[in-house]
Amino acid sequence: MEFDTRVAAYGVIVADGAVLLARWTGAGWPRWTLPGGGLEYGEDAETGAVREIREETGYSAELQGLLGVDSKHIPAGMRLHGNRPLHAFRVIYAASVIDGELKDEADGSTDLARWIPLHRVPSLDRVDLVDLGLRLLFPDGVPAGHSATGR
Repeated sequence: MEFDTRVAAYGVIVADGAVLLARWTGAGWPRWTLPGGGLEYGEDAETGAVREIREETGYSAELQGLLGVDSKHIPAGMRLHGNRPLHAFRVIYAASVIDGELKDEADGSTDLARWIPLHRVPSLDRVDLVDLGLRLLFPDGVPAGHSATGR
């Protein structure tokens, strides 16, 4: 069977009770996601995650460590683009902001970047990657001190 493969890297950035998210517009309706995206040919995952975070949020980030690698299969009929099945590998890092200012991506796959209070995440229209990233960062659940505070 022929299929497409996509490798992408993302950062889970939490500060002051809020998570940094980007609003993805590629599905035809906007949904929140972790900042990150597809690797360029020859690019390693760490470099790609840092580059994508900067492009989508305006922030320079430092990776704190690998949280996990997710493997996802999307049947051909469920894909937004393309006519073959897709095997997506998503490399997910814990990260922190080290410099920069929050700004929206221009002419990309996202249109907004925002700090979202953790307690608001369940009410967002979001991709499954957001929940996965937060579960990996907080395997025992979001600490009580994080869930009630926000930016």
